[in-house]
Amino acid sequence: GIATLWKNGAAQRLTDGTKNASAQSVYVSGSDVYVAGSENNGTNNIATLWKNGTEQRLTDGTRNASVRSVYVSGSDVYVAGYESNSVKDVATLWKNGTEQRLSNGTKNAYVSSVYVSGSDVYVAGYEYNENGTIATATLLINNTGQRLSDGVNIAYVQSVYVSGSDVYVAGYESNGTKEVATLWKNGAAQRLTDGTKNARACSVYLSGDDVYVAGHEYNGNTGNVATVATLWKNGTPQNLTVGTNSAYAYSVFVK
Repeated sequence: GIATLWKNGAAQRLTDGTKNASAQSVYVSGSDVYVAGSENNGTNNIATLWKNGTEQRLTDGTRNASVRSVYVSGSDVYVAGYESNSVKDVATLWKNGTEQRLSNGTKNAYVSSVYVSGSDVYVAGYEYNENGTIATATLLINNTGQRLSDGVNIAYVQSVYVSGSDVYVAGYESNGTKEVATLWKNGAAQRLTDGTKNARACSVYLSGDDVYVAGHEYNGNTGNVATVATLWKNGTPQNLTVGTNSAYAYSVFVK
């Protein structure tokens, strides 16, 4: 695959296609365009940041690494993801190219999203237990951790957004049988689906007092199970597709 950025429908290739690469997140600050992703060196994935198409390698390629989110605050560029320590994957945040490890490396841990508000840095991700069977949703605020789930059932977070003193995290948590699309506000879980069908919340964005969450839910139709792309506004779902074919919503933005 070729890491690609589309601007107004026109494709800009970030890699030459000789090695597999992917772009996961984009952020625009002034006239500068930042894209975070990874490129394979034939052995490992290298965590990579492109600024205006110019590549900056965040890892040296001796260990597997990838990034999922980029956020720019003033002159500071934050990139979030993970890097392997050869045994486990370590949740990692890069600030201006300098690596900061957010987990101790004894269990697999990943960062899905980073958001900066003032001088505070919010990082959302998840960490597995020792045997790798259960993931616990986690929010770090200036490196101080807060568990969003209790570790009994699998939980993942995909997106974090901050508005004033309120912190919103979107993801999903299993109820033991199904995945439930979930929005956490200041650590308190709000279930967006009733738990009878698998569903995931992938992105959260605030506009004024309105909270928008994009994701998808299985329709559960016998013999024709498909996912329905869904937008929740203040907890009320709006189906974006009819469920004949599977569809997924991964990001929402309001302007």
